[in-house]
Amino acid sequence: MVSFFLLLLTQLLEGLSKQSTVSGAAQRFASIPSFNIGISMLVGGPSGLPALLPLLLAAMSFFCSAISIDEARKQLLMREKIMQLGGQLVLKKEEELANERLMALKRAEMRQAMKTQKFPPSMHFFKAKNLIEKSEVFTILKKMPKGAALHVHDGSIVSMDWLVKNVTYRPHCHFCLTPKGTLMFKFAHPTPPTPANCSEWILLEKYRKGLQNVTEFDNSLLRNFTLMTKNPEVTYANQNIVWSKFKTIFITISGLVNYAPVFRDYIFQGLEEFYQDNVFYLELRAILFPVYELNGTIHNQEWSVRTYKEVACVFAKKHPGFIGIKIIYSDHRFKDVSLIMKSVQTAMTLRTRFPRTVAGFDLVGREDTGYSLYYYKEALMIPASQGFKLPYFFHAGETDWQGTSMDRNLLDALILNSTRIGHGFALSKHPAAWTNLWKKDIPIEVCPISNQVLKLVSDLRNHPAAVLMATGYPIVISSDDPAIFGAKGLSYDFYEAFMGFGGMMADLRTLKQLAMNSIKYSALLDIEKKAAMKTWEKRWNNFVADLARRPK
Repeated sequence: MVSFFLLLLTQLLEGLSKQSTVSGAAQRFASIPSFNIGISMLVGGPSGLPALLPLLLAAMSFFCSAISIDEARKQLLMREKIMQLGGQLVLKKEEELANERLMALKRAEMRQAMKTQKFPPSMHFFKAKNLIEKSEVFTILKKMPKGAALHVHDGSIVSMDWLVKNVTYRPHCHFCLTPKGTLMFKFAHPTPPTPANCSEWILLEKYRKGLQNVTEFDNSLLRNFTLMTKNPEVTYANQNIVWSKFKTIFITISGLVNYAPVFRDYIFQGLEEFYQDNVFYLELRAILFPVYELNGTIHNQEWSVRTYKEVACVFAKKHPGFIGIKIIYSDHRFKDVSLIMKSVQTAMTLRTRFPRTVAGFDLVGREDTGYSLYYYKEALMIPASQGFKLPYFFHAGETDWQGTSMDRNLLDALILNSTRIGHGFALSKHPAAWTNLWKKDIPIEVCPISNQVLKLVSDLRNHPAAVLMATGYPIVISSDDPAIFGAKGLSYDFYEAFMGFGGMMADLRTLKQLAMNSIKYSALLDIEKKAAMKTWEKRWNNFVADLARRPK
């Protein structure tokens, strides 16, 4: 055994002296069976090789000398610390002080949770939210510059309270009810004709004047705009029920959000809420539904993209450090292939006309009931067949089921060269895909609260991303549909990941790596990434300085 590790160490040092790459090192050892057992996990990612040397040295030390059990344990802990996300970052002196302050608070909260058995990541978010908001760790995370939000949907980035108290109070807002009881809204003047699938339109302004308790009515609207409920486990007994309500919400608010004057304000308000949460760049999945004017005029998709661009420019002028937004044009995964072909072609057209704004294409919607990526292969191969570069950002692996066509979306996302993977919840069940994705440095967009609320996992300590974080796999944290979940920005999801995925091990290094990952794996151009990183570093240093000065 000793000679085996001597052989490995010798070959590794030879490879390092020749500046061999990670993949090259893997090939050099491919002929050694016992080495292959762990090589894919250790050098699968771009950070694997630096971590490998201390691991081998530790192993050599163990086999070459009779060390105590305490020393062996210490070395194992050290190796695990190096392997975890951010484990190879070296903190500056002030960062070390800040880390001490942060970890003291974290350990105190964890110890208290162990006593009371009330640990927010182990609870449903709707029940944990108030506890999270009382957390000192959460207060710090809100102040932390988190970089970018890379997985958010355009129709759910603004607090639903704003929609109720601002948008529904605007002139000419009407509502009606479908036979199933779904609320629908429309701005029009005069009152529009009664639609075929809805009751007659009622002017909200007039309706509110006839109410005795307007506050209760507004609260009822809010309940229709979010998934929040006091007893989520009872209200949403299974995934079918929660997804049904989830989809209904988008239908309900579409008439509000897609009214042109609201559309502009909605984008601005969404950027404001993320900016206040110390997020300065967003990549939005956008289906680009038709946007309408009061007189019934309908705007096309190009108008919508142009409006996103214009609003972001105005916002940037008023908000120092804001980088901007990009659109990932998306369509639903329940449509026929012929329709998705048209959508892919639309994505190509939009990217050609707005190359700095439209980042690529994705398919959205519930994977378990939608068509697979393989089903759409003919449509998705159109860009490559025409020599056109259309980046993909596929939702894949957002499922509990294994071995199904939906579950295998992860494999097809890999084959189709997806730039990032949305959710990737099922990744740990696909070791071959995991290894190849890591070698290609393709990150997973992890959305903790979304995965819990939509019933993929109940206790976030058991989320597969805990393994990704522990092994140093490249991930970014995002919030998916925060407004529908009763959250804002990214801080709630960062809290769940930091406390739930990372446990006692995740510290300031983890948070720093997550923030840097959000810029590194964005769709920004290299020159834009450098500028964004400088902006982030300046804010990070100020954040660290404030945290380091915090009293013990």
